Amino acid sequence: MTRERGFFELYRDDPERADAIVFGRRTGIGRRGFLQGAGLTAMSAAVGALIPFAHNLPSGFIPAAFAQGAAPGPKPLKMDGKAEIMVIQERPLNAETPEHMLDDDVTPNAKFFIRNNGLPPDAPSDPKAWKFKIDGEVNTPLEMSMGELESRFQTVSLKLQLECGGNGRSFFSPETRGNQWGNGAVGCAEWTGVRLRDLLQAAGVKSSAVYTGHYGADVHLSGNPQQVTISRGMRLAKAMDEHTIVAVRMNGAAIPHINGGPVRLVVPGWPGSLSQKWLSRIWIRDKEHDGSGMGGFAYRTMKTPMVPGGKADEKDTQILESMPVRSIISNPANGAELADGTRQINLRGAAWAGDKSVQSVHVSTDFGSTWQPTRLSAPANRYAWQRWTATVNLPSAGYYEIWSRATDADGKMQPHVAGGWNPQGYGSNPFHRVAVLVKA
Repeated sequence: MTRERGFFELYRDDPERADAIVFGRRTGIGRRGFLQGAGLTAMSAAVGALIPFAHNLPSGFIPAAFAQGAAPGPKPLKMDGKAEIMVIQERPLNAETPEHMLDDDVTPNAKFFIRNNGLPPDAPSDPKAWKFKIDGEVNTPLEMSMGELESRFQTVSLKLQLECGGNGRSFFSPETRGNQWGNGAVGCAEWTGVRLRDLLQAAGVKSSAVYTGHYGADVHLSGNPQQVTISRGMRLAKAMDEHTIVAVRMNGAAIPHINGGPVRLVVPGWPGSLSQKWLSRIWIRDKEHDGSGMGGFAYRTMKTPMVPGGKADEKDTQILESMPVRSIISNPANGAELADGTRQINLRGAAWAGDKSVQSVHVSTDFGSTWQPTRLSAPANRYAWQRWTATVNLPSAGYYEIWSRATDADGKMQPHVAGGWNPQGYGSNPFHRVAVLVKA
């Protein structure tokens, strides 16, 4: 059976034919002619307004507003203590935060995304009694309760960005395996806890130690208590980073149970799967961890670029560590309709770059023909996202797209399309697009 190509695949593979199907033009007319005649009229009708910068439209372009209707959207979450973020998967529960709901400098608990691999354990009647242990390649294994953790060790409070390893996966074409996240599997909360390195130093890490292995109390989807849901680990250097913490509070309050409370790891800048929720054990190892979520193509990208959708070689992969540079526009929201006479928009957004800082963020309102710099703030501390603002001017009423792209401290810039295709869809970070309609 031949699979019919999807909307985005069709535009990627054959933009001329896609224009004909989507906008009903006849073949034999160049794309430029199409955008100057009936085709442009059809596209304007599709987005609901004239397109002032239509002459800059890239080949095979899908308007952001039009693409919104290409597939049914996710449903809003209905959960006590949570805002109506968008459900990506119901079992296990996974929900992302729309970019416009990430407009706070520090992400409120209610708006923080949800990422589960299994089922949450029962909430403890006494959170202070929750226990976890550190064992393996240490001189003195530790086992302590949450209450003992806070009484024995110094606590710190840091604003730390946490991002799912698959954030941006939906931008890959062809589609990859896994939850089809947009840009919203991310948040920057203020986490309070104990530096993991303080615990490791108290346990006495042996010279043979090179890696960690993390375990939580979540229940495997099969219901089998002996089957581990996910167990990932990191190089010892990352575990000893002063920003890697065992967290007990989130924005000054108890960590919501759905977000891993009462005790969880926070490993900022690297895939969120390392930030074990409902922490029960940290195993210090003398080799790279081989737990569930460490093998195959899980949390791995390709060393050598491959043909999208082709057959990948597991031997040609590398573990995903520092997350790529990304920016979002948090104001205005995608699909915003602005009043007649609006000729200036104040923009806000955020940017981050894994282990690195963000060097700059630029925005465009003319489909990337020109770009202007934004006012980029320094992070509150390392691994906090950076907020940015800008003011853009518009020449007239009509349909506009606001694009943002960030550049990290090494000069790496967000690409125009998701690159580095891999079977599990990691590392997708194209620039963000927001559709805006200025009424006439």
